[in-house]
Amino acid sequence: MANYQLQWYVGVDGVSLPLVVLTTFLTSLAIVSAWTPISERASQFYGLMLFMEASLLGVFTALDFFLWFVFWEAVLVPMYFLIGVWGGPRRKYAAIKFFVYTNIASLVMFIGYMSLVYSLPIDTFGLPETTQAIAAGQLQPVYDIPPDTLALIAFTAMFLGFAVKVPVVPVHTWLPDAHVEAPTPVSVMLAGVLLKMGTYALLRYNFTMLPEQASALAVPIAAIAVISVIYGALLALGQRDLKRIVAYSSVSSMGYVILGLIAFTEFGVGGATFQMIAHGLISGLMFMAVGVLYNATHTRMIGDMSGLADRMPVAVGILVAGAFGYMGLPLMAGFAGEFFIFVGSFGSAAASGLMPILTATAMFGIVIVAGYLLWAMQQTLFGPFDLEPDYEIQSAPIHDTLPLAALLLAIIVLGVQPEIFFEMIRDAVVPILENGGVSWLPSPKRCPIGSQQRQHWRWPGLDWYCSLWMQSSMSHLTPRWREWVSPGV
Repeated sequence: MANYQLQWYVGVDGVSLPLVVLTTFLTSLAIVSAWTPISERASQFYGLMLFMEASLLGVFTALDFFLWFVFWEAVLVPMYFLIGVWGGPRRKYAAIKFFVYTNIASLVMFIGYMSLVYSLPIDTFGLPETTQAIAAGQLQPVYDIPPDTLALIAFTAMFLGFAVKVPVVPVHTWLPDAHVEAPTPVSVMLAGVLLKMGTYALLRYNFTMLPEQASALAVPIAAIAVISVIYGALLALGQRDLKRIVAYSSVSSMGYVILGLIAFTEFGVGGATFQMIAHGLISGLMFMAVGVLYNATHTRMIGDMSGLADRMPVAVGILVAGAFGYMGLPLMAGFAGEFFIFVGSFGSAAASGLMPILTATAMFGIVIVAGYLLWAMQQTLFGPFDLEPDYEIQSAPIHDTLPLAALLLAIIVLGVQPEIFFEMIRDAVVPILENGGVSWLPSPKRCPIGSQQRQHWRWPGLDWYCSLWMQSSMSHLTPRWREWVSPGV
């Protein structure tokens, strides 16, 4: 394209691989959860779900900006139709609002990134090449705009574009409408994976390419994170629709991710990445469980039902467990992610030394989360049975409870053994923190997932991972390096 090379350039590292696993895992379970609620035009629904999965995998693996942007925009298409065709009574409004918000945000982000590319002496959209050129001080003035000012403008534009997708306050208003109107499997994907596109992109672009600008804007970014945590939790406290409660909880939880990223410490950034996985599993479980209750009761309003625990013990039990995971119960994935973030943020010198105060303030969000979740469960799940309107309630079918059980098991496993992903994440995060560089670039001393992890885990799959990583994105490495990482590649 003109003087720029476009290429199929993909790869994974310790940041993107867990998100790839999360995407495939949640998509499979979301498709199973569609068994009950999706009865019309099912083949088209499943086709769009798979199209969305492919696009999401492209977002988490593409290393060429143009290729990445194609996948980024492609995600909007199936989501628009999944909400607009199979959604609730206000589905068209919610679908259009989602599309307009995210598409305008993509335009702002695109302008910000292209202003960087056109001011660099490079002929490629490759993310590693762009990052290396910026780190080498090769930014040139554009229309008499100094390089430092240009970088600050680009950082702000990209941050605004990605913040809508996260979302953070005050650009979060599209999310509750989209969740309320979307069918259950789509809500699972929206909260579990699509929101992670924003935080993943913030890490890959803003905090990796422009760490100096991130440091300069650390105070307002950290303030936005804390406001999102507290304000999102307070909004959830005032809702009576179970889906809206979980939707606003997502705004609060993603604020913790932003707080960990801006801390720019090993545990802060690593914990933020781990929290993406934990929140994806827990929010997916919560939306799926609320959907199972809705299938049986035909209502999500707290005042319309109570005492469901006696009629649907398995589904209710899993919902209660998921809610405790949201509250940060130890030995569950949510606790591990938040603990890593708090450790990394308290020890951070970012935000002019205000990170301990901001972190302590954000921790009050956990108290609010516990308050509204416990209140909602007490009102709907326990006490004497009552339902308006009066439907016959039976235990949830096996094809509805199995995906719930699988998600709960994954949450507990990651809570008990967080190093399954966290060690891999740390190995990818360290180069970003030490060099302001790109974690997917090779180190001459270790496999991209880390020699320490290879020795600790000794999984046969690690050799396959290194082979896949090498074949897909590391063709520029020498044969000697390839042979050292994975013989025979």
